[in-house]
Formats: sequence, C-alpha cells, structure tokens
Amino acid sequence: MELFGYAIPLWAIFLLAIVIAIFAWKIIKFAVKILIVLVVLFAIFMGLDYFHIFSWMQGILSGFM
Repeated sequence: MELFGYAIPLWAIFLLAIVIAIFAWKIIKFAVKILIVLVVLFAIFMGLDYFHIFSWMQGILSGFM
C-alpha cells in the first residue's frame, strides 16, 4: 500500500490499527469510570435532597447568622 509516495507494509498498518484500538479502549474505560462516579454522586445528592438534608443544613447555617 502506498501512502504519500511511501510503500507501507500491510503488517505495519495492522500494528498501527491495533495500537490505536488499545489506546481508544483505554480512553473509553476511563470515560466509563468517570461516568459511574458521576452517577453515584448524583444518586447520593438525590438521596440527601430526598431526606431534606440540604434544607436542614441551610437552616442550621442561617441560625448562626
């Protein structure tokens, strides 16, 4: 295969594709971990809001002022 006037062997193209696939997989795994962390934090905040923890904290803090 020729690219920009250079003959590139087929094994080099496959090797490059495998390296790119591994790098892309690592990025996807990192993004999924971040997504899981954000979903868990959001669920915790929803639970705290359901039990009116934030209103209670705001009442305590406004009582000091």
